[in-house]
Amino acid sequence: MELQGKVVVVTGASMGIGEAIAKLFADQSASVVLLSRDAARAEAARSRIGHAERTIALACDVRHVEEIDRVVALTLHHFQRIDVWINNAGHGLIDSVSQVSTAACHDLFETNFFGAVTGMQAAIRVMRQQGGGGTIINISSVAGHIPLPFHAAYSATKFALNAIGKAARVELKKEGIHILTVCPGYVRTDFGINAVRGRELKQVRPQQVRGVSAERVARATLNGYQKQKREVIVPWTMHVPLKLYQLFPSLVEWGMGRMTG
Repeated sequence: MELQGKVVVVTGASMGIGEAIAKLFADQSASVVLLSRDAARAEAARSRIGHAERTIALACDVRHVEEIDRVVALTLHHFQRIDVWINNAGHGLIDSVSQVSTAACHDLFETNFFGAVTGMQAAIRVMRQQGGGGTIINISSVAGHIPLPFHAAYSATKFALNAIGKAARVELKKEGIHILTVCPGYVRTDFGINAVRGRELKQVRPQQVRGVSAERVARATLNGYQKQKREVIVPWTMHVPLKLYQLFPSLVEWGMGRMTG
């Protein structure tokens, strides 16, 4: 699918995966709206991306439906339509199930899950008004397939996002609205640095794994969009632990226990 003439909205676009996706889609001749809670950081990302004539940066906290409604209205004012909506806004939470704050869990779900659902609903309304057709892309995680110890609440948000996106894909298929779920593994961004930290700050990560770049995730996202895929796992090597977990969950759990530190 060509992107020339398309209007793309990206939440959480001020850094990392969101910025990389916004740049790549803009490089492919799309008009791109960059959303972030921090307007100045969104504008800085827009400046780095270039294509000033086809991009705008707007403040938006996806936890608040009125802010999503506002940026939808502004996007339609600037570009008259929305063809692709990309839910990327989110953050991590490091803590054990026994210690994690329920308030922190609620806040995590408000951003990672409910913010994405509100974005999906807003995009669906616009796409229906346009006569049907369009794409919604949810940036999820491999942690939405394999629950990570000490990141359990984060994994829960991504399991939920995977489920609702794949169900919506079936519901909306006849209207020509496509849903793509992108599940990166370890990515070299500041995600871990920016994660909310609780009381038990343990990590489960193989020391030899450096992670893929945000740009690689962006390329996988673009490829998934162009090929109208159901789900993209990046890097492809993450298919191995996913399949192992499906077939031999106790083995994967044993391995994660060994890596916890």
